[in-house]
Amino acid sequence: MKKAYLGIDIGSISTKGVVIDAKNQIIASEYLWTEGDPMGAVKRLLKSLQKQIKDQTVQVVAVGTTGSARKLIGAMTNATVVKNEITAHAIGTTTLYPDVNTIFEIGGQDSKIIIVENGFVVDYAMNTLCAAGTGSFLSSQAHRLGVSVAEFGAIALTSKHPTNIAARCTVFAESDLVHKAQMGHKKEDIIAGLCKAVVTNYLNNLGKGKRIKAPIVFQGGVSKNIGVKKAFEEAVGCEVMVDPNGHLMGAFGVAVLAKQAGIERHFNFNVADLDFRTKGFECPKCANHCEIICVYQGNKLLDAWGNKCDNGAVRV
Repeated sequence: MKKAYLGIDIGSISTKGVVIDAKNQIIASEYLWTEGDPMGAVKRLLKSLQKQIKDQTVQVVAVGTTGSARKLIGAMTNATVVKNEITAHAIGTTTLYPDVNTIFEIGGQDSKIIIVENGFVVDYAMNTLCAAGTGSFLSSQAHRLGVSVAEFGAIALTSKHPTNIAARCTVFAESDLVHKAQMGHKKEDIIAGLCKAVVTNYLNNLGKGKRIKAPIVFQGGVSKNIGVKKAFEEAVGCEVMVDPNGHLMGAFGVAVLAKQAGIERHFNFNVADLDFRTKGFECPKCANHCEIICVYQGNKLLDAWGNKCDNGAVRV
């Protein structure tokens, strides 16, 4: 039997999964849209990963989950490790780039910066309140300009005079973009300006007061945008590295954490065929009025959370 480890990063926009071997090599990976249904997305993810594993002697012996729905998917997959995104991304990156000092991460709905010293996280910041500068923001602007997201970065590199776009929030950015287009600015200049604005917004909000130092690794879905990568390099004055699997780094990191935890229990991909459901209710037993979430597989309660005191505790 060849031991393997599954990591799942479940976000509001995208769901990522990797299976790694004992040497941290990725043997299967998937990236797909969550579409407002995290359990459904993970079922599709698991079926895809299972098909990619051709070696019948491979056995997943530990599962790790991260991302906004990590508890829910952790209950569904009987995960041995459930970790926040900062930890997962830091472990994933330092595993591949031991000397990294700064991690830029921009995802579909949020962004984060992680400062590392000697392999340990010493500072970080996260933006979950505003979509300006995230993948969903760039996607909507690409649609508005009539280009695909895949073309966005390449078009930006053709610009010689990037347009100045106010991107401190999505509302201002969209109105400014329309105004600049109506003034006659070239499409490639507006696109390059958007890439530059994303970086300026990121560094002003998340990077303010942070000790940004090379080596720098840029990851998350937006790291695939070469226009944003170039804008980061111009802003910080040094190379910004992008790993080919940078969009999977959270899933990779939590898979490594699952392996390091040393708790093994065989995982069956047939979980994707089981019936899972959730039930939520408000606890009336004290002034907290906690919102409790229960996860069931059939009629069996797998896990429950949300209570701030024992009054709302639901026992498995």
